[in-house]
Amino acid sequence: MSTRTLTENLTVPRRRRSLGNRPAWEGPPTVLGQTGKSVALILVVLAVLFPLYTVVLTSISSNATVTAAGGMVVVPGEITFSAYKQILSGGIVTRSVVVSVIITGVGTLLSTVVSILAAYGLSRPNSLFHRTILFTFLITMFFGAGMIPMYLLVSGLGLIDSLWALILPGAVSAFNVLILRSFFMGINPSITEAARIDGAGDWRILWKIVLPMSGAVIAVVALFYGVGYFNSFFNAMLYINDNAKWPLQLVLRSYVLQGVTLPGSGAGQVSVDTGAVTGLPVKMAIMVLALVPILLVYPFVQRHFTKGVIFGAIKG
Repeated sequence: MSTRTLTENLTVPRRRRSLGNRPAWEGPPTVLGQTGKSVALILVVLAVLFPLYTVVLTSISSNATVTAAGGMVVVPGEITFSAYKQILSGGIVTRSVVVSVIITGVGTLLSTVVSILAAYGLSRPNSLFHRTILFTFLITMFFGAGMIPMYLLVSGLGLIDSLWALILPGAVSAFNVLILRSFFMGINPSITEAARIDGAGDWRILWKIVLPMSGAVIAVVALFYGVGYFNSFFNAMLYINDNAKWPLQLVLRSYVLQGVTLPGSGAGQVSVDTGAVTGLPVKMAIMVLALVPILLVYPFVQRHFTKGVIFGAIKG
């Protein structure tokens, strides 16, 4: 068979496929389809951004503008940053921001390190009690001790009114450990075996080989832990009686959702809703303050998010 005949035979199926036998998803996009996708995306973006816009605008609006709008401000009026000055000038809101930052930083670091160590050990097929420990991790994903036994445990350890009560009870997530384990098992065994032949031990293999190759999934797991610690308020509601140790989310829940007047710091009792701006602008300012840290961190981790979760989920 000549080269020309072979070429014609190879190109005929492609020509027929391009004339209408290929599936709809492989066809070129139509103008109507592109327009519909664009409109749908614009509507989704507006649905997400519009509430944020109203919250931020209300937080920097004066009492007169909020009163004229009858609630949440949509059209800008008199702009003032008095609400932010009030909540950041001292008192329980400022302390709660510091507490949340400490809990999030320490908790994320501790949880990520422990999860990496547990996942690496469980990813080695010949590790001690490998199946038993893995089965125990799986059980915790479906069954929990419950609120009262957990409270008795925290109380028995003397952690009531301690910031460790907000970190240790949820320090390890079985789901995150399994994601890391699946990723570690997907690493080519010949790489680690070559390092072991060269004299590297498990600690050196983990530090020099496994961790540099697992940046995406570790970033995703750290994001999961960080968001969980920063947004958690239920443990603080159970274990923290001193309002000076409240995290920001508990302050947000108590003041914004329940309308409770929060005590300030110092000798006297000062409410965060006193001053030039009161009520709704202060509530929205607290909400913005709770949103800002996650919005600042997420863009740096977002590019690893899909890769880390999907790759960790399909391996193993």
